[in-house]
Amino acid sequence: MARKIRWGVIGSGGIALRRTIPEGILPARNAQLVAVWGRNPKTNAAVAAQFGVRAARSLEELLAMELDAVYVASPNHAHCEQVCAAARAGKHVLCEKPLGRTVAEARRMLAACRRARVNLGTAFMMRFHSQHQAALQLIREGRLGQPVYARAQLSCWYPPLRGAWRQDPKLGGGGALMDLAGHCLDLLEMFFGPITALSCVTNRTVHRYPVEDSAVVLARFHNGATATVDTFFCIPDNSSKNRLELYGSQGSILAENTIGQGSVGEMVAWLENARGYDARQMRGGGHALRIAPKPVNTYRAEIEAFSRAILEGRDTRDWALQGLRSQMLLAACYKSARTRREIRISANVAA
Repeated sequence: MARKIRWGVIGSGGIALRRTIPEGILPARNAQLVAVWGRNPKTNAAVAAQFGVRAARSLEELLAMELDAVYVASPNHAHCEQVCAAARAGKHVLCEKPLGRTVAEARRMLAACRRARVNLGTAFMMRFHSQHQAALQLIREGRLGQPVYARAQLSCWYPPLRGAWRQDPKLGGGGALMDLAGHCLDLLEMFFGPITALSCVTNRTVHRYPVEDSAVVLARFHNGATATVDTFFCIPDNSSKNRLELYGSQGSILAENTIGQGSVGEMVAWLENARGYDARQMRGGGHALRIAPKPVNTYRAEIEAFSRAILEGRDTRDWALQGLRSQMLLAACYKSARTRREIRISANVAA
């Protein structure tokens, strides 16, 4: 039997319990779940029993086990210390986005993993969505023409909840912008390349917790294209279709519900070679190319890709830099919202 990467989970509730353990680690062909640890002993014991693995009594106990890698799914404020502790223990680390709460925390995590010579990855699982990969291939083939404009939407209904760390700026680092826009901005840079300027408006439109429940971003890309990102904690789930729209000089790629935690959405491409000017601007007719590759579970694909890199001795520095880049973009968005000015940002992730 081929060797499998032995995984531990830090932060055994939340997204780890709902998605990454049952859909990612357990079915992965090159991964094995060994142990879990979370701050709530009762929840942690129940998760361990559910999946038939060890329940560590402390972070130190988990990191002392014979593990190859750990998945960090704890609240944002714990990411930095836990990733650094895992690095010191010689464990490779896949950390949920965002990579900490600030650019400084992200840089500290990268430095700790580099010193320990372990891999660090940021869990942007939506990059692995088969429809996103198909859209990326069309763009790389030049079928969309010159990139012109994009839109990415990710919203949900998130009312005030007692003890919700995402609603506490000290624990989460922000609200809808921090929690949701990172995925959108990351995808748009995957499609259109580096962003060089950002403008942002945030608001507490409906909910009165301390973080923003609304955020809209206007981005400019190095290649001249523009984009908008809209993220809200105050729109009912079924009312927001999490749209992805990619426009170029030769057509468009339009999708609903590919952005999110699922594996399948609706995506079509309208591709054409515009010839001359038509004053009538007719919109009828044409042929839509349905983009429906075989679905893949994004959590499983992410775990298998990270495990494969470890088994093959490959560095995942690009994965880590995606997390740092995300923090740079989010920091620029928050600065823009405070100052009401457009913020320039280097196309170089290490700047």
